Amino acid sequence: MSEKARRYSRKREAIREVLMGTTSHPTAEWIYAQLKPEIPDLSLATVYRNLNDMKQFGEVQSVAFWGGKERFDGNVKKHSHFVCEECGRIDDFHFVPHNTELDESAQKHYDGRVDYHSLVFHGTCGECIKKSQ
Repeated sequence: MSEKARRYSRKREAIREVLMGTTSHPTAEWIYAQLKPEIPDLSLATVYRNLNDMKQFGEVQSVAFWGGKERFDGNVKKHSHFVCEECGRIDDFHFVPHNTELDESAQKHYDGRVDYHSLVFHGTCGECIKKSQ
């Protein structure tokens, strides 16, 4: 289905607005909880369906799975992330430059087509380190 063939959806737009309004890399459940009071007929299945649709159209990205839950980012510009293995916090790492040479190097060694890569760092965030001291 082309972008033009998609009909306007008030619920999809609300999901997009909530996702674009946060840098917390939320789960579908968090988005659902934010919208349910203002859209009483919203279902969690609708949130998941729309997030998957938006992923296919490149409007959102899946960043990581933590605690069995998929985390989403409304910022689809190429950037890296950090996932805290203690609390699940996900931060954007805009200071790590996107390395197109890595894509080119991978392409040289792969018989398919490399379009891009996603870089995710894992460790412990500063807040969790402070709590453990």
